[in-house]
Amino acid sequence: MSATTESSPPVAAVTGTIRYWAAAKAEAGIAEEPFRAATLAEVLEQVRQRHAERPGFVRLLDICSYLVDSEPVGSRDRAEVRLTEGGTVEVLPPFAGG
Repeated sequence: MSATTESSPPVAAVTGTIRYWAAAKAEAGIAEEPFRAATLAEVLEQVRQRHAERPGFVRLLDICSYLVDSEPVGSRDRAEVRLTEGGTVEVLPPFAGG
């Protein structure tokens, strides 16, 4: 039996900006930073590594909502959310009161 499986071709990395809002901004200590990645999952892993000394921020990323190029990600698999060249990822922490 073959160990190979069908998969999508690799997705090329692109550059863009990740922006942090409210508590995410406070925990990150910055409002935004550049990224180079192909998917939202890759960006989030880079951010976790880059800010490993801020465990509160790293934990917060697990409960945030995300917009990619102004479109809500919702419950989609982060590894399936492809990024666009010059695009923006918005990190939105839970807001009190709705």
